[in-house]
Formats: sequence, C-alpha cells, structure tokens
Amino acid sequence: MYLVTMLGNLLIILAVAFDSHLHTPMYFFLSNLSLADMGFISTTIPKMIVNIQIHSRVISYAGCLTQMSIFILFGSIDDMLLTAMAYDRFVAICHPLHYPVIMNPRLCCILVLLSFFISLLESQVHNWIVLQLTCFSDLEISNFFCDPSLLLKLACSDTYTNNIIMYFFVAIFGFLPISGILFSYSKIVSSILRVPSSGGGYKAFTTCGSHLAVVCLFYGTGIGVYLSSAISHSPRKDAVALAIYTVVTPMLNPFIYSLRNRDIKRAMRSFLGRNLISVSMECSLKNAEKLSLYT
Repeated sequence: MYLVTMLGNLLIILAVAFDSHLHTPMYFFLSNLSLADMGFISTTIPKMIVNIQIHSRVISYAGCLTQMSIFILFGSIDDMLLTAMAYDRFVAICHPLHYPVIMNPRLCCILVLLSFFISLLESQVHNWIVLQLTCFSDLEISNFFCDPSLLLKLACSDTYTNNIIMYFFVAIFGFLPISGILFSYSKIVSSILRVPSSGGGYKAFTTCGSHLAVVCLFYGTGIGVYLSSAISHSPRKDAVALAIYTVVTPMLNPFIYSLRNRDIKRAMRSFLGRNLISVSMECSLKNAEKLSLYT
C-alpha cells in the first residue's frame, strides 16, 4: 500500500509537470497535494515497516519529536491545500470570467507558501507543548508513531494547561480550513442552483466531484479516528483507525483524481506511453549494437 501510494502520487506530479495542458491552478494545487501526501505517509509507515522487519519498537526522543512535527506539518498542509482547492473551484464556478485574473500564478504560489508556513507554525506549537513535559510515567506509546495526544497522556506532571493550549490551536487550525471549504461550497451550490438548465449546473458541479470526494475522505477518516479514540479505549483499535487515516487516505487520492478526471487520465497515458516508447527504443538500439558486435 505504501508503494502504491508513492507511485500513484508520483505519477500525478509527473503528469502535471510534463503536460502543458495541466499547467492550471487546479492541477498546480493537486500536484502539491500529492507531494504532501507522499510526505504524510512517509513520516510513519517506513519506520513501522523497519520495526516489523528488525523486530524492534524503539525510537529515540529526538526521533519521536521529529516524527511528530513532520506528521503534523504534512497533515496540516493537506488540510490547507484542500481549502485552497475549494477556493479555486469557487472562483472557477462563481466568477468564471475573472478566473484567469484572480487565480494568477502569483496568488497560487502565495496560497501554497501560506499553507506551508501556517502548517509549520502548527507543528512547532505541538512540538513546544511536548517539550514542556519534564518526565514520562511510562515510556511505551500505544501506537505505531508518536502522537502528541498520547505523549501528553504519558507525562508525570499535570498537563491540563498543555491540553487546553493544544486543543485551542487544533480548534483554530481545524476550524478555519473547514469553514473556508464550507463557505466555498455554499457559494458554489447557490450559484449552480441559479443556473436555468439542469445540464449546465450538473456539468459545473462535476468539476468539483473529485475534490469533494477527497475532502469527504480526509475529514471522514479524521473524524472516524477521533470518534474511535473517544468511544473505544482499546489501543489496538485506535492504532488500526490511525493506520487507515495515514495509509488509505493518501493512497486513494490519486485514484479518485485519475479515475474521475479525463485530463489526468489523458496526461498519464501520454506520459507513460512516451516513456515506454523511449525505453523500447533504447532496448532496440542496445540489441542492435550487440548484434553488430557479434557479427
């Protein structure tokens, strides 16, 4: 599943990079989302695979903090990029004539950089909260990666203030992207309802289908993880829920976009076809050289 995720997201990045027809804001955000998904899954799964192979579950304190920070960084970047993509669809449907002017390359780069710096701030806040802990009552984390909420539970000292600060920032960084997505889609739906023909409204909304599916998958699995940890106090079930969140979501994103998007499928066929032709030509030339040398 890890290899499928990496290959699928890498193909989307290469298809967008090598096809000039896909050099648009929507696919620019999509390639950055694929890059963030690759970082998101690479933060936890390779370490887990190594642990399984060498039968060791040990991680250093510095390694634990680094893993936690990078995990939150890429997860938050995913969140912010989904909001930027929702805004892109809002402008494309509600203000189509002004779309090239509003969604210019400068604004797209600013949105991506803003997503990165906000996510970096969030990850460092969590890192700072964990660094305030002076000691741990237990050195065993009941999960396959360093989750900040689990680290707070292992602390010897009172973590009430740290919990308040952490949940406050989580609420802010979580509420703003969700509210942005809901606002964008409320405007999109109201704009589509004003379209006189049902066919035109359906065609406009189909451009949001892939993004809406990814948003539902991302937040649906996230809410599922939260509810699972709140309802059942089984560490094994919590680990399984988090594995689905960290593995299945990044793996399905390329399939959702490639299966529902004709431009992506065409670009992938073109990219793969071009590379297969070049590989076959190189093999033919090498065989011809061997044949000439033999003769």
